[in-house]
Amino acid sequence: MTENNYSDSLQSSIAERLRLLIVTMRKSQAEFSRLIGIDPGNLSKMLTGRTRLSSKMLDRIASNTGCSLEWLMYGTDVPFPREQDAVPVLERGDNLADKAATVPEVRNGAPVYDIDVTAGAEPLAREFTNDRIIGWLNMPNLTAGTPVVRVSGDSMSPRIQNGSFIQIRPVSLDSPLYWGATYVIVLDDFRMVKVVRRHPDPSMVTLHSVNTEYDDMEIERSLIRGLFIVQSVFNFDVLS
Repeated sequence: MTENNYSDSLQSSIAERLRLLIVTMRKSQAEFSRLIGIDPGNLSKMLTGRTRLSSKMLDRIASNTGCSLEWLMYGTDVPFPREQDAVPVLERGDNLADKAATVPEVRNGAPVYDIDVTAGAEPLAREFTNDRIIGWLNMPNLTAGTPVVRVSGDSMSPRIQNGSFIQIRPVSLDSPLYWGATYVIVLDDFRMVKVVRRHPDPSMVTLHSVNTEYDDMEIERSLIRGLFIVQSVFNFDVLS
């Protein structure tokens, strides 16, 4: 394809991965703009589709951030690859926790990471690396290149069972919240998966657990350091 001549659907998916990159690197749009050497207004236009992303700009983003150009363009790699290791491709019916299978490497679909999203509070971008991938999940309605991670604990049971996997998509802290949706919430000291509900005080949010033995939590929105919306849930009783 020639300069700027990527299809509208590819432009849209690239912009989605660019938003993921900004959020997982824990950068504001202004900080990210400085990192890649453009005006913040131009970055905003790229993210909203008002300005098309050129091959030259994609090369610059990949070079200045250290992310994979293949991932940025097509979602068929990981954001920050390390040594290339063969990984299994997982289909419906496979046990996501079983890492013993050995098949030829195929980088297609949603990467499944050996990451417990509720353990620790490190930026997830540092954990999305090749050596943490246990397979690639090919299923309808999954977003290619968007990470699938493990959840521990029973606070969201039975909706999300202990040891199940979820596909997560980063969202900006400035974006409107979908009340009643399930999110991964990153705070300074820990990460958790909760249903986000409206609070009477607009500066606060209520974090709800599906398990009735857990009480709701009320926190200030300003304390949230990262947000990922849960797009899909894979419980073992469904996939086994």
